[in-house]
Amino acid sequence: MARTGTAATNTGEGHDLRRSLGFRDLVVYGLLFIAPMAPVGVFGTLDAKSHGAVALVYVVATVAMAFTAFSYAQMVRVVPRAGSVFAYARVALGKEAGFVAGWMAMLDYVLIPAVAYLFSGIAMNSLVPEVSRWVWTALAVVVTTLLNLWGVRAAARAGLLVLVMEVVVLLVFVVSALVVLGRDGAERGWWSPLSGDGTQGSFALSAVIGAVSVAVLSYLGFDAIASFAEEATGGSGKVARAVLFCLALAGVLFVAQTYLVALLEPATSAQLAADPGKQGSAFYDAVDASVGTWLHDLVAVSKAIGAAFAALAGQAAAARLLFAMGRDRRLPRALARTDTGVPRVALLCAAVITLIAAVWAARRDDGMDHLVSVVDIGALTAFTLLHASVLAWFAVRRAGGPLIWWRHVLMPVAGAAITIAVIAEASGTALVVGAAWLAIALAVLVVQRGRVDTPAPPERTQASGKG
Repeated sequence: MARTGTAATNTGEGHDLRRSLGFRDLVVYGLLFIAPMAPVGVFGTLDAKSHGAVALVYVVATVAMAFTAFSYAQMVRVVPRAGSVFAYARVALGKEAGFVAGWMAMLDYVLIPAVAYLFSGIAMNSLVPEVSRWVWTALAVVVTTLLNLWGVRAAARAGLLVLVMEVVVLLVFVVSALVVLGRDGAERGWWSPLSGDGTQGSFALSAVIGAVSVAVLSYLGFDAIASFAEEATGGSGKVARAVLFCLALAGVLFVAQTYLVALLEPATSAQLAADPGKQGSAFYDAVDASVGTWLHDLVAVSKAIGAAFAALAGQAAAARLLFAMGRDRRLPRALARTDTGVPRVALLCAAVITLIAAVWAARRDDGMDHLVSVVDIGALTAFTLLHASVLAWFAVRRAGGPLIWWRHVLMPVAGAAITIAVIAEASGTALVVGAAWLAIALAVLVVQRGRVDTPAPPERTQASGKG
C-alpha cells in the first residue's frame, strides 16, 4: 500500500466540522454549484465561436476539465481537509504556496456566488418588475445564508429539491425538443452540432478550441465538492468519486442540451457571429420559435431559483475555504470557530462579502460584466497550483509511494497546460485584477513572514489506498 500524508481533522474543540454528508449530498452540492442548465446563457456565444459545433465544444471541454477533476481526486486522498486547493498546495508546495492558492481561489469562491445571486435577481425582476433587482438579489442572499447557517445537511436537503426541479425542467425541454424534431425536423443538419453548420466555412479545430476556453467556465463549481472533505462520511475516496461523477454527469447534460437546441436554432452560427446582441438570448429564442413561450418562461423561472441555490453551494464552499485558512492562521483565527459543527463566522463573513458585491453589481448596468471578468482568473490559477501540487507530492517528493507516470506526471502536466492556456485567453481587465489580487497576497506574505508563526494543526501520515 502506498503511504500518503493525510491531515488530521481533530483540530481541537470549537474548530471541528461535523461529518454528515453522503455521496448523494456531495454530488448535489457540486451540481447545484455548476447548474444543470449552465449552457443556457452562453449557448449563442459558443455557437458563434465554434461555427456551429457547440456540442463538440462541450465534449472537448469535459475532457479538458477531467484532468483537473483527476488531480482533485488524487489530492483529496492525500489531504482530506476543508479548504481543498489551499490545503493541497500547503502540504505539497509549502505554506506560502498554499496561502497563494487559497487567496486566488477566494476570487472564485466569493464572487461566483455574487454572480449567481445577481442572475437570480435579474430573472426575478423580469418576472416582477415592480421590485428592483437589487432587492431580489439581497433577498436571495438572506434566504440561502439562513439555510447554510442551519447546517450543511439541511442545506443539502433543500438543495436536492431545487436540483430535482432543475433536472425536471431539463427533461421537459429534452422531451419537448424531441417531439418538435420528430414532427418538424431539424433547422440544421443532424450532425452539425458536432461538425459545424458550414455557414462560416469548413470545420475549424481552432474555432472549437477557442470556444472551449469559454465553455470550461460552465464547469466551475464541481471542485467545491472537495471543500467538504471533513464533512463527508465514508472517507476521502467517496469525495474523489463524487468529484469525478459530478463532472461526468454535467458533461453529459451539457452535451445533450446543446446538441438539441442547436438543431432547433433558426439562426445560423454566421448570423449569431454577425449580431452579438442576439447571442445571449439565443437559447431562449430557439425555444420560443420551436416549442413556445411557456417553455421559455419555465426555463427562466428554473434558472432564477437554480441560480440562488447555486450561490448557496458556492457560499458554503467559500466558508470552508475561509475556515481552513483561519484554522491555519493565514486569515483571522475567528474564521475557524464552529458552532455545532457549522462554521458560522466564516459563513457570515462570506455572506457579507458576497452581499456587498452582488448588490453593488445589481445597481449597475455593467455589474455582471465586471464580476464575471475577474471570477475565472482566481479559479484557473488555483487549478494550476492544484496540478503543481500533484507533481510536487508524487513526482518530486515521492511521498505517495511508487511513481506512476501517466497518473502523477502526464495528467497534471496536461491539466496545467489547459488551465494556463485558458488564462491566456482571459480579458485584459481580468488579468489586471488577477495580478493585483496576487500582489496583495504577496504583500500579506511579507507581513506574515515578519511575525512568529504559531504551528498549524498537527499532520500525520497513515497507510491508505493508492494516491
